[in-house]
Amino acid sequence: MRSQLLAARAAALFASDLPTGSRPVPSAVNAAIASSVHACGGTRGCVAMMAAAYGDYPETSAPRMRWALSVASMVVATGATRPEPDRELIAA
Repeated sequence: MRSQLLAARAAALFASDLPTGSRPVPSAVNAAIASSVHACGGTRGCVAMMAAAYGDYPETSAPRMRWALSVASMVVATGATRPEPDRELIAA
């Protein structure tokens, strides 16, 4: 189950606008994943976008997926996969 979640998060990162090679903070990773999942219509849409990229741009897709897996693994390892609470709601 854990590997499936990691794969889904990596596929969403692959489909995100974050640049390959960047080292974003966990909150940026979580925001990019949420945005990609929403924009693609779910994790299946992210996987479909990734598959299309592999067909259209195989020379750049493999390095991007290695990056996405690395970043997703780092965020999962730090335990920062949950969104941060809204500070305004806490102060109220």
